[in-house]
Amino acid sequence: MVKNYVNGREKTNRVIMNTLTGNITHIETSEELSLVKIAVGETVFTSIVIDTPETLNYLKVGNDITLYFKETEVIIAKTENLEISIQNRIPCTISNINEGKILTEITLKFKQNTIHSIITTNACKQLNLQVNGAVLALVKTNEISIAAK
Repeated sequence: MVKNYVNGREKTNRVIMNTLTGNITHIETSEELSLVKIAVGETVFTSIVIDTPETLNYLKVGNDITLYFKETEVIIAKTENLEISIQNRIPCTISNINEGKILTEITLKFKQNTIHSIITTNACKQLNLQVNGAVLALVKTNEISIAAK
């Protein structure tokens, strides 16, 4: 839970951490950084970590791991032909839209997983997002954390 103070009163907001289970398929290391490829079904995710297979025992090709990323780090797109640098592109279907005055929570289905995204209500309206609509969830490589399963 995150606590904010509005007009001197405490207001509590929930924070959802998206979690997925995958398998490490490739590791590229340079100095103390590793670029890790993780397969979640047929979808490949990329994460950058400040560790190497020599310094982190579970960082090995073939190991099952858990991926974590915040709901506020999930960008929503309606087209697949994006020429942008974001590597993690997750094909999803919108299962729920919880619209607020300023922020909207989008619940997405990715295979058998649920992913949450928080975007502005203006963005939700501009994209004309609808339940059962197909979208891409985008997450920057540096926003995905990994941990041993």
